Amino acid sequence: MSNNNKFHLAWFLQGSSIQAWGAPWTGNISEEWMNAEMFVDLARAIERAGFDYLLLEDSIYVGQNWKNSRDIFLKNGMSIPRQEPTVVATLMAQATKSLGIVPTLSTFAYHPYLVARIVGTLDQISAGRGGWNMVTGSSDFAAQNFGMDALPPHDTRYEMAHEFIDVVIRLWDSWEPDAIVADRKTGVLIDPEKVHTIDFRGKYYASRGPLNSGPAPQGRPVIAQAGGSGPGRAIAAKYADTIVAHPKGIAAMKEYRNDVRRQMAALGRDPDSCKIMYLISPIVATSREEAQIRAARRRADAAADVDGRLAQLGWITNLDLSDADLDAPVGELTTNGHQSSLQQFLRRAGGKTLREAIVSYSSSGGSVDLVGTPDDIAAEMDEVMQEVGGDGFLLSLGDVSRHSVAEITDGLVPALQQRGLTRTGFTGKHLRDNLLEF
Repeated sequence: MSNNNKFHLAWFLQGSSIQAWGAPWTGNISEEWMNAEMFVDLARAIERAGFDYLLLEDSIYVGQNWKNSRDIFLKNGMSIPRQEPTVVATLMAQATKSLGIVPTLSTFAYHPYLVARIVGTLDQISAGRGGWNMVTGSSDFAAQNFGMDALPPHDTRYEMAHEFIDVVIRLWDSWEPDAIVADRKTGVLIDPEKVHTIDFRGKYYASRGPLNSGPAPQGRPVIAQAGGSGPGRAIAAKYADTIVAHPKGIAAMKEYRNDVRRQMAALGRDPDSCKIMYLISPIVATSREEAQIRAARRRADAAADVDGRLAQLGWITNLDLSDADLDAPVGELTTNGHQSSLQQFLRRAGGKTLREAIVSYSSSGGSVDLVGTPDDIAAEMDEVMQEVGGDGFLLSLGDVSRHSVAEITDGLVPALQQRGLTRTGFTGKHLRDNLLEF
C-alpha cells in the first residue's frame, strides 16, 4: 500500500544521438535529429508530465574501442552523431517554462570560466531552470581531440574536478544577487561594490573573475553529478544538488544513498538538499504479456549483437574487448575510464562467461528491472522508493521516439500521479525550488 510520499522524476537523454534510428516507431529520426525538434518535443512532453529536469548526456569523440576501428560505431550510429548539448539546451529552454535543463560539460574540455558563463547564461535565459552535469571524462580518444595524449589518471581527474567546481562556484558568486540596481536617477546600472574578482590560482586552474555575464537567477545553478566510484561519491556529496546513480538492486541502492548522505552530513550539508535519482529503463506495455514479450526481445537483441554490446561497453569504459574470449569467464579488467560502470559490470558478471555477462548487462533495466503495465510499474516504483528511502528515478530509453516517450508520459506517469506519487504541476519558480519541494 502506498504511503503517498512523492518522489521526483527526471529524464536522461543520451546526447542528441540517433542510435535508435532503426528501432520500431522511430519514424524519420535519421532525418529529424539535426534540427533537434524531436528532442525539443521530448522536453515539452516530460514537462507536461511533471518531470523535474532533463539531463543531456554527452561525449566528445567517435568511438574506436572495437578492433581499433570506428566502423562499428559509425555503421550502427552508436553514440554518434552528437551535437553540442548546450546549444540543444537553449532550444529546450525556449520551448518550456518549468522543466529544468541540465547539459553535460566535461572538466577536461571546458575551462571553469567558460562553464560558469555558459551555465549561468542558460540559467538566465530559462528564468532559473539551468543546471550543469559535471563529468571528468573517461576516454583517451576524447582527450586527444583536445591536444592531450591521454586523460589524467582517474583519481587525479577527480582531484582536478574539486578545484574546477570550486572556481565555477566562486565565479557564480562573484555577482551579488542585487548587483544590478538600474537606478535611472543616478544613472547607475550596476553597483561596482557588488561585483567581485575571485583572483583564484590553484594547483590546476586559475581565473581572475568576475564573471562578465551577470548574476544567475538561482544564484548558483543546479549541479548534477554521477558519482559511482569512491572519488565520485565524495565529489557528489560535497557539491551536487542532484545525483545520477546506477547501483543495481534495492540493497545496493540503499547502500549508495546511505553512504552519500552520511558524507554530506559529515561535510555539514543537509542530506535532504540533494536528490539522488536512480537510473531505470522500464518496459511499459498495455498488457503484462506484451511487456514480457518486449523484455524477451530486449534480451534476444542483446544476444544477437554481442559484438555491438561489447563495443558499447568499451566505449563507456575505454576498453577494447574485441580480442577477448566470449566463452571464457570474464576475469579481471581494469581501466582509467569509467570505473563505476566497469565495476558494476564485473559485479554482475560473477562467474559468467563474457558472452553471458554482456547479454545480461546490456538487457538490464537499470537499477531495478521494471516490466509490465503502467499500474504494475507504478506500484513497483512505489515499493522500491519506500524501501530505498528516496529520492526519485531518472528514466533512460535506448529507443527514444515519440511513441516510446508517450508510453512514459501518457501511460506510466498518469498511473504514478493517480497514486499520489509524482507531481501534477509545478509550484516552484526555479529548478532548485522544484527539487526541494518534497
